[in-house]
Amino acid sequence: MNTPALARRLGTGDAVVIGLGSMIGAGVYAAFGPAAKAAGTGLLIGLVLAAIVAYCNATASAQLAAQYPTSGGTYAYGRERLGEWWGFAAGWGFVIGKTASCAAMALTFATYAIPGPWWLQRLVAVAGVLALAVLNSRGVTRTAQLTRILVTVTLLALAAVVLGIALGGEASPGRLGGSSAWTSGGLYGILQAAGLLFFAFAGYARIATMGEEVRDPKRSIPRAIPLALGIAVLVYLVIGTAALLASGPERLAESAAPLTTAVTDAGAGALAPVVRIGGAVASLGALLALIAGIGRTSLAMARNRDLPSWLSAVHPRFRVPHHAEFALAVVVSLLVLTVDLRGVIGFSSFGVLVYYAIANLSALTQQPPERRWPRWLQVLGLTGCIVLVTTLPWPSIVAGVAVFAVGLAGRLVVLRGRRPEADGA
Repeated sequence: MNTPALARRLGTGDAVVIGLGSMIGAGVYAAFGPAAKAAGTGLLIGLVLAAIVAYCNATASAQLAAQYPTSGGTYAYGRERLGEWWGFAAGWGFVIGKTASCAAMALTFATYAIPGPWWLQRLVAVAGVLALAVLNSRGVTRTAQLTRILVTVTLLALAAVVLGIALGGEASPGRLGGSSAWTSGGLYGILQAAGLLFFAFAGYARIATMGEEVRDPKRSIPRAIPLALGIAVLVYLVIGTAALLASGPERLAESAAPLTTAVTDAGAGALAPVVRIGGAVASLGALLALIAGIGRTSLAMARNRDLPSWLSAVHPRFRVPHHAEFALAVVVSLLVLTVDLRGVIGFSSFGVLVYYAIANLSALTQQPPERRWPRWLQVLGLTGCIVLVTTLPWPSIVAGVAVFAVGLAGRLVVLRGRRPEADGA
């Protein structure tokens, strides 16, 4: 099925901003609590491990995106390098994992924007999803422009939080605990924290999935992905350390809004409204970029009939996959009304870690003329993804395996149903 091509309207700076919009906020406002519960102060070790795995994955994605500058990310790369089933597994993992991320970001937005009651928070979350889907449907340049504003506001809010914790007078190295606090969760807990925090780093995939809309993608994408990731890692390390100094791991593990708890414990409770605004804005920025990225992967899968072909439609004026984005908005709205915030983080990490494992495997097959980084980085990235996915909380693993099984079985049934049609043609 032939569909119109997407328009190349984004530069390197736009790509970096969209990547940051997908990352900044997710870990700071949603993942630090579960990570502290798993590893205590050792969440900082987990953060470094997650960043190393993310960097390996980023080099693989950038290298592949430079060779295949089209929509779909690892779905497209897996099909080209490994075969259709590998590509489908990657695309399915991305779509289900990032759909869960959308629900998490929508719920995080509502939690910070509306103190309560819970039913009102859910309705506000749905309203946010639908509003951003409409915005995305108006064109990718508007998406990039709004994301730039949201990222700027978020970084300013986080800077205020760090300064408040530093100047509040109550933060103390003693709250980090002794040496035992760093290993309270053991190796398993640290690895689980790394897997949960990986949820925060996966935003650079949005850059690769939008390869069909980036000007000069062979040059821009390999620059934008590591740059966006590096900025996010620095921000997370600063915020994570400040929050631990202010509250300690036990308080963070118990809190539904860790940064609000941190500024209050540090003696800077007057900044709580700033934290709420920052949390709401950061979550909106992440949600905006997530909707754009999932829409492009769904478009690529629909073009190959791995998802319903109706999703491959591109708006004749705004040149965006409007059917895919509105379908996503409906699914995310249903999830927002039914799921728990912390529960979807582990499930999201499962799907995205599988996605990046296939990205590393695909990059391993590239030959020297196509390579920009050494193969050992892809080996390390593949190993890291496998280790982290197996150490996630067991309910996330069970749910992830079940949904993958449904997707793969569904594709098999569809393919078998097409054979008589092909034979009769």
